[in-house]
Amino acid sequence: MRFAAETGTGRRLTFGDDAERNEHSPVEIVAAALAACSAMDVVSILDKKRQVYDVYRVDVRAEQRSEYPQVYTRIDITHIVNGTVVLEGAVRRAIELSASKYCPVNAMLSAGATEVHHHFRMRCTGAEPKEASGEVIVTGPDRRPDIVA
Repeated sequence: MRFAAETGTGRRLTFGDDAERNEHSPVEIVAAALAACSAMDVVSILDKKRQVYDVYRVDVRAEQRSEYPQVYTRIDITHIVNGTVVLEGAVRRAIELSASKYCPVNAMLSAGATEVHHHFRMRCTGAEPKEASGEVIVTGPDRRPDIVA
């Protein structure tokens, strides 16, 4: 099975079962889209907060229910930030804003059956070294009535 899609902006994706041919799973793309959408928000907010980081990664893990439709029931997204000026409060706030206000993919998932756990791990290597980690916010399921009108 192979299906091609072209977006409204002309980007092309191929969906199918053959990972070696770079075909994508539609369900996996949803989890990846959440990670990318949130990452774009968080990086933008960290830059505005003048954080200086040399490592930024996002790890996403998702669980699906076994019954059909096999929707995601839980997604854990972890933002990993390392740098010389990385304040825990800035990282937490950036993630909170993405999850609660800016990321439309998170809003769509949270309005449905999916519980999304937003975590972070950070390490500041600058003048005041610090390591921290934790959960920032949980969104969904069915917790976004403001977007389901």
